[in-house]
Amino acid sequence: METHTIFLHLAIILFLARIIGDSFGRLGFPPVLGEILVGVILGQSALGIIPPNEVLKLIAEIGVILLLFHIGLEADISQLKRVGFSAFAVALVGALTPMFLGTLVSYYLLELPFTVSLFIGGTLTATSIGITVRVLDDLGKMKERFAQIVLGAAVLDDIFGVIVLAGLYEFSKEGLVHFDALTMLVLYIASFFIFSPILAQIMGRLINLLSKRLGTEDFIPPTVVATVFLFAYLAHEVGSPEILGAFTAGLALSRRFALPFAMFLKTDEKMAHKVEHTIMPLMWVMTPIFFVYVGLQLNLKAIDFTSPKFWLLSLLILLVAVVSKVISGFFVRGSMREKLLIGFSMLPRGEVGLIFAEFGRQGGIYDHTLYAVVIFVVAVTTLIAPLLLKVLARE
Repeated sequence: METHTIFLHLAIILFLARIIGDSFGRLGFPPVLGEILVGVILGQSALGIIPPNEVLKLIAEIGVILLLFHIGLEADISQLKRVGFSAFAVALVGALTPMFLGTLVSYYLLELPFTVSLFIGGTLTATSIGITVRVLDDLGKMKERFAQIVLGAAVLDDIFGVIVLAGLYEFSKEGLVHFDALTMLVLYIASFFIFSPILAQIMGRLINLLSKRLGTEDFIPPTVVATVFLFAYLAHEVGSPEILGAFTAGLALSRRFALPFAMFLKTDEKMAHKVEHTIMPLMWVMTPIFFVYVGLQLNLKAIDFTSPKFWLLSLLILLVAVVSKVISGFFVRGSMREKLLIGFSMLPRGEVGLIFAEFGRQGGIYDHTLYAVVIFVVAVTTLIAPLLLKVLARE
């Protein structure tokens, strides 16, 4: 695709995402839903004006990386520590229940092959952390206890998703899983989360020091963004999703972050404000592209809505997809409203579910009908979750 065409596509995406997203907000709907809808309309599901491509995918990834960095900056680390066990319980239940229930229903009730059933279960484990945190942020709920539980659980759920995908890949190729390799992957990811905050703090202080020595604040924006990209790269290198590296960097550079054994590394208030001031304009521009791209990836034309088999498979798997995630909220203490908010926050599959679906299609695991079913389930969970959260979040 030629460069000038990419520019035109970006102009259309940015303009419509802002207009439609803000219009949805004024009408009382989550703006992120409008941005995804823009992608659905412009993409292969409807008009086919803008096809998914590697350039847009890269820009979309930058958008969600900046979003997670910003969420890390705003996260209350003390609150995250207090809800750590609850977040772990939600993540564990929210990953294992869809995996086992999806596999069992597919294999025994729908009588699908075992490998196919495993992939359906694996696809249902996904939670789109980008969609979840954006909805809660738009609703102004990120400071609440349930949102901190969701944030911690969504981060852990993404890690579980990577491990599940790695295991499924090996199983589909060799018919067995190398548990030693998966164990090493877990250790690499754990090591990253232990040491990366220290490295991020050191880099933050170095940026601040060099900025003062050079006598210019122009030094801060590019070096902060460079730090975010570096941690995204490091996260990928240890087998973790790039967005989790950005989130970790944001946590480490936030004004609320402090290590008990290294208090001298605590971010000062002025530096934290500069970092936040740097990232906000970039996030406003880049993040909507990510949610439009989620819509562009959906191909609703691939779905045969007249097929009885499609509806049988879809409704059963959709029921499993909803129940198996919502039930995770009932494993923490709190009111019924909080339990439902946590459960439905874990519901959207978004781009993570689409990655599983595409992997299954390319590997010949899904036929056309099953691929359409998975796309339908991903689309429905992605689109209804913001609406349900909007209703539940009302005071």
